Amino acid sequence: MNSQSPIKKVLVVRNDKLGDFMLIYPALAALKKSGNNIHITVLVPQYTSEMAKACSWVDEIIVDPGSKASLSKQYNLLRELKKQQFDAIITLYSTTRIGFLAFLAGIKYRLAPATKIAQIFYNHRLTQRRSRSLKPEFEYNVDVTRQFLSDFYLKSDASIKPPFLKFQTEEINILRDKFFKNYGIPENTKLIFVHPGTGGSANNLTIEQYAKLLNELKLGKDYYFVITAGPDEIEYAQSLSKMLINIPHMVFHSTRGLINFAKHIQFCTLFISGSTGPLHIAGALDRPTAAFYQRLRSATPLRWQTLNSSINRLAFTPPDSANETEMQKIDTTKAAQKITKFYFKAQN
Repeated sequence: MNSQSPIKKVLVVRNDKLGDFMLIYPALAALKKSGNNIHITVLVPQYTSEMAKACSWVDEIIVDPGSKASLSKQYNLLRELKKQQFDAIITLYSTTRIGFLAFLAGIKYRLAPATKIAQIFYNHRLTQRRSRSLKPEFEYNVDVTRQFLSDFYLKSDASIKPPFLKFQTEEINILRDKFFKNYGIPENTKLIFVHPGTGGSANNLTIEQYAKLLNELKLGKDYYFVITAGPDEIEYAQSLSKMLINIPHMVFHSTRGLINFAKHIQFCTLFISGSTGPLHIAGALDRPTAAFYQRLRSATPLRWQTLNSSINRLAFTPPDSANETEMQKIDTTKAAQKITKFYFKAQN
């Protein structure tokens, strides 16, 4: 291929979970900053479409009805792919269904990781061995994008760095002031967001562990805990709230969508959670995070590393003496001490 190739419309596919989608932001940035004025459309499920709208490198969105949708909806998706007349498709999460539809849609350049049977529908592939988890997922995504850029002799801006998501400062300040006023939180208080839910994505600490952790984070009067919950996670948050004795805190039930939740996360001092979608939103915003992961090779802190700067990133896993998935073996006392030393020592 040569530099004269008229690549203007590219479809990027990452149609699984929220955290997975957040980790393609650097790949989208690399693509958009290639200097070729590429129009980027993303194919995402309805659930993550809000965060696609919030991404400054996305021009258009197509909602994937999902693998369980009817044949008529699959056909409608095929019609849309044909109508858009994409020059290329970059599939960062490869499935046979999407590969087949891209082939039927006649998209000439089709790139995906060389994994699974789905690769037979792609005429360009990149061998990655993601299951070995040798580097972060977002780097695997960027590598696929770089392969595309290389194929068309394009280069990207090497200065891509956090934050990958940011809302207007004035808007966030207004939202923060309103939040403090509505919940009676003293001014100049630092907010520590704690998200005990999982969204069904990965093992997390138990509610009892979270309660012990927060009780042992002795940070003084200037800190206030905000226990966050998505639409189906309110019970987790309420259970944790009942266990926090004499600790200033509140429950924030996020029911107004992901973008609204993300805007609240932008003004937190620290975000604590398991390896779940909201954690990766916090990472994209370059907020300080303390995260709890399994030690499984497919679920390590390295593989699912957040997008924030290294000085804003802290991770915990079960000890080597425990089973890889035994989250209850994580010592929350030591975790609290490490979080305090890492983020708050100079402030106390």
